[in-house]
Amino acid sequence: MACFFRRKIAEKLGRALQQSEDVFIPALTAVPVLKKQQGADFRLLIGTLRASGILPSSGDVQVQTENLATQLKQDNVVEDISATRGIINFKVNRKLLAQKLLEPFGNGEDDKFGLNSELFNTLTTGTTLVEYSSPNIAKKFHAGHLRSTIIGNFIANLKQSLGNDVIRMNYLGDWGMQFGLLGAGFGQFGSPEKLKQNPLQHLFEVYVRVNKEAENNEDMKQAARDFFRQLEQHESHAVSLWQQFRDITVKEYRHIYERLGVHFDVYSGESFHQDQAQEVVQQLQSRGLLKTSEKGTGVVDLSPNRDVTNVCTVLRSDGTTLYITRDIAAAINRKEKYSFDEMIYVTDKSQENHFSQLFQILLAMGHSWADGCRHVSFGLVQGMKTRTGEVVFLEDVLDEARARMLNNMSKSKTTKELENPEDTAEKVGISALIIQDFKGPLQSDYKFDWDQMLQAQGDTGVFLQYTHARLCRETFGRHHTLDAFAFDPSLLSEQTCTAILQHLLRYDEVLYQSAQDLQPKHLVNFLLKLCHLIASAHRDLPVKGSPEAVAQARLRLFSGACSVLANGMRILGITPVNKM
Repeated sequence: MACFFRRKIAEKLGRALQQSEDVFIPALTAVPVLKKQQGADFRLLIGTLRASGILPSSGDVQVQTENLATQLKQDNVVEDISATRGIINFKVNRKLLAQKLLEPFGNGEDDKFGLNSELFNTLTTGTTLVEYSSPNIAKKFHAGHLRSTIIGNFIANLKQSLGNDVIRMNYLGDWGMQFGLLGAGFGQFGSPEKLKQNPLQHLFEVYVRVNKEAENNEDMKQAARDFFRQLEQHESHAVSLWQQFRDITVKEYRHIYERLGVHFDVYSGESFHQDQAQEVVQQLQSRGLLKTSEKGTGVVDLSPNRDVTNVCTVLRSDGTTLYITRDIAAAINRKEKYSFDEMIYVTDKSQENHFSQLFQILLAMGHSWADGCRHVSFGLVQGMKTRTGEVVFLEDVLDEARARMLNNMSKSKTTKELENPEDTAEKVGISALIIQDFKGPLQSDYKFDWDQMLQAQGDTGVFLQYTHARLCRETFGRHHTLDAFAFDPSLLSEQTCTAILQHLLRYDEVLYQSAQDLQPKHLVNFLLKLCHLIASAHRDLPVKGSPEAVAQARLRLFSGACSVLANGMRILGITPVNKM
C-alpha cells in the first residue's frame, strides 16, 4: 500500500538529513494522475521542509533541491529520483507497485485498504459525537433537512472508518415557541380524525394556518405564549398533546431515514434539557455572566471589551428559556454522559453565529472541552422541484428520484434481469442526490438539476453505480474465476494499469484530507476519477479472450478497484448496487 512506499522513501530522507523518518511521512504526497502521464509516483516539496525547519529557510531553493536529490540513492523499491523546481520526484518499481497495492485484495483485507495509513496518526481519536439531521417535530421532513442528514451521515461514516467510536445523534427540535403556536393552533384548527388519517400533513396544515393567524392576531400570539408556558410548567394537557405530536413525527422520520440508509444511536431533543437549561441560567448568574437587558431579558455579553456590542439572549423576560440555553445544557449533559473527545454539529450556515456564541459561552463557563466542538455548515439548495411544481417534503424528492431513475433504467436491456428494479432505482436515485450535493464545497449554495443529476455519463452518482455494477459483472462474471491468491504483477505493465495503481496510492491521502476539513468533495472527486480510469481500462485491458495469467492479473486489478470504489461509496452514505 501507499504507506509501504512512503516509509521506504522517508527512510532515505531520514538518513540523508539525520532526522527521524517519521517527520517526512506527511510531507510525501502521491502524484495525481493527469492526462499527460507523469512518471513519478510520489513527490516532496522542498518548501515543506524549509517551513518546518528541517532545511534552512534561506538560500536558493533549487540548489537545496538538487543537493538533497543527489544524496538519495535508487534501490529495488525506488527506481528513479529526479529534481525539478523545488520538488523531488520518486518513481517506484512498477512490479512492486502492483504487488503491494493489490496484495490486500487477495487475503481478505479488502475493507481495510488505505485505512491503516500512518497519515492518520495525527488525527483526533477516541469518541466522536455527531449531531445531524435534527428536524423539527410536528413538521414534515423538509427537503432542506436532506443536506444535514447526508452530510452528518458522511462525517459519522468517515470517523468510524478511521477507528473512532462514533455516536450518531438526532437532536430533534421538540420544544420552544413553535409548540406554543402548534398547541394553541391545534385547539382551534385541529381535527383528531384528520390527525389519524394523515398525521404529519394535518399538523403541517395547522402550523401554517396558526402562523398566518398569529401575524395579525395578538390574542393568538398570547395563546401560543400561554401554551408554551404550560409546557414548561409540565401541565398534563399540554404535555400529553406534545407527546402525541412527538411520537407521530418520530415514527414518520424513521421511515425516511430507512430509505436513505441512515440510522441514529440516540434520538434526543430540546425537551430533554428544559430543566437543565434553568440550571445553566443559575450557573451563568453565579459566575457573573448573566446580565438583565433593558427589555428584561437575560443576556450574556460576548463582546471583547464588555461594551454590549455582542450579546446573546439566554432567557426571555417571562423566564422561559431559549434554543441556545437548551443547547448549552445539552452540550454539558453530553460531555458528562458520553465523555466525547470531539463533538460535531451539522447545520446550515445561517446558524454559524449561534454556534460561535454557544462555544464562547461554554468556554466562559470554564468548559475547556468546548475547544473540541465544531460546527460544519452548509449552503442552500436552489430549484428543487418535481414535475408537479415546488417540492415541500423530502419524501416527494425521494419518490421523484426513484421514478425518474426507473424510467431511465427501463430503456436498458439489463433492467429486465434485475430481481427488484424499484429497489435498484431507489438506491441509484439516492446515490445521484448525494453525489450532486457532495461535488462542491459544502458552504456553497447549488442549483438542483434533475436531468444532469441522473445522467449515466459524466460525474454523477449514476456513473459511480454503473461502474461498480460493471466491475462486479467483470470480476465475478462467468468468463473467469478470480484466483484469490495467484497473480503475476509483472503482467500489469500497461500505462492504463499504472494509472489506476497510481491513483489508488492517493486513497489514504484523500481520506486524511476529508477527515481534516470534513468535506466530502475530496472523496467524491477521487471516486469519479477512479471510474474514468476504469472506463479506459475496460477498453484497453480485456479479460475475456486473454491468456489465463493475464486475465487473472487484470481481474485482480479490477477487483481491487471495485473494493475501493465500494468502500468509498459506503463512507459517502451510498449503497453500492451489483447489477443495473
